[in-house]
Amino acid sequence: MRFRSTALAAVAALALSAAAPAATANADADATATEATARPGDLVSSAPSAFHPLPGQPTNTKAWKIHYRSTTADGAPNTVSGTVIVPQDGRTGPRPLITYAVGTVGMGDSCAPSNNLPHGTAMEANLIQQLTLRGWAVVVTDYEGLGTPGVHTYTVGPSAGHAMLDAARAATRLPEAGLPADTPIGIMGYSQGGQASSWAAELHGSYAPELKVKGTATGGVPADLLKVADFNNGSYGSGLIFMAAAGQDAAFPELELDSYLNPAGRRLVAGMKENCVAIDAIAGSFKRISDLTTRNPLDQPDWQARLNQSRLGRTAPAAPVYQYHALGDELIPYGVGRALRSDWCARGANLEFDTIVIGEHVSGVITQSLAVGNWLADRFAGRATHANC
Repeated sequence: MRFRSTALAAVAALALSAAAPAATANADADATATEATARPGDLVSSAPSAFHPLPGQPTNTKAWKIHYRSTTADGAPNTVSGTVIVPQDGRTGPRPLITYAVGTVGMGDSCAPSNNLPHGTAMEANLIQQLTLRGWAVVVTDYEGLGTPGVHTYTVGPSAGHAMLDAARAATRLPEAGLPADTPIGIMGYSQGGQASSWAAELHGSYAPELKVKGTATGGVPADLLKVADFNNGSYGSGLIFMAAAGQDAAFPELELDSYLNPAGRRLVAGMKENCVAIDAIAGSFKRISDLTTRNPLDQPDWQARLNQSRLGRTAPAAPVYQYHALGDELIPYGVGRALRSDWCARGANLEFDTIVIGEHVSGVITQSLAVGNWLADRFAGRATHANC
């Protein structure tokens, strides 16, 4: 059936090209011109969607699924999907926009936030609702390769930072959203979203300086992937190491991850690319890198260089930052968060750091959500920060 369909499509294409060569040439020229003039953040497509924190739960919002232009870690153009959510509260003046990055959801396309927000099955939807209840618009990126062709570039920081900033651009370019170009913007994310939001904060000044970013709230940040991998090797969080390896390999195929994996490792990584975090985390838990490889890729200079390309702390964010981390974080060591704080402070960042004394990794995003919202509200209101470097 696939061969027959392909053959029919080829015959139809030949017939059309024979019947209207000039029209085809013009269409190709238009497409080429559009590609050449496309900017990061330009909309590729949009369609009505929905936002439900739980299945069927009303939110008095309108939502759109978008595809927009962005940039890979190495500077090549790509297309990313996401969701724009706008409260329908009668507000006629400008409203803040939060560009939001979710924590780890998995690598399969079915895990993408845009595929789950309409059905009430997205894990952080209740946290997002806290923002829309404040009257703020929210745009949630799906990240590179999650919900779009290709493998999700999980943990590749520059790609995720680009995707967040371009999502904000795209939201202001969506006419139905009613968000002007000078909309005040907050950047927000935790865990994987903490890496993405921190990268967006660092890249804002150079990559998207026209965006009116008022502040970044970022938590549980995996700022140094090599240290995080060493911490999780052989623990119940070890599946994240192999997901990260697959994500890095997707962004940088020259790393040739398969050449390091033994048969069990290939099976595990192949499954991870198709599934969501609950399955991936269980399948990969309590495994050591040596269990699934013939040699450790993290010992190799090319792998170390690429992982260090995602290391944070080399650039002070241009806008204020609220960074928070759980003292008892069992997945992202507290010391990694403190080191990022020190690096940013040394470079002159306007930073408020908060230690979550009671709790662990997952609980941190929940228990701190009110404080995060209040901190961003103060930034939108123009109130003074309380930096504690």
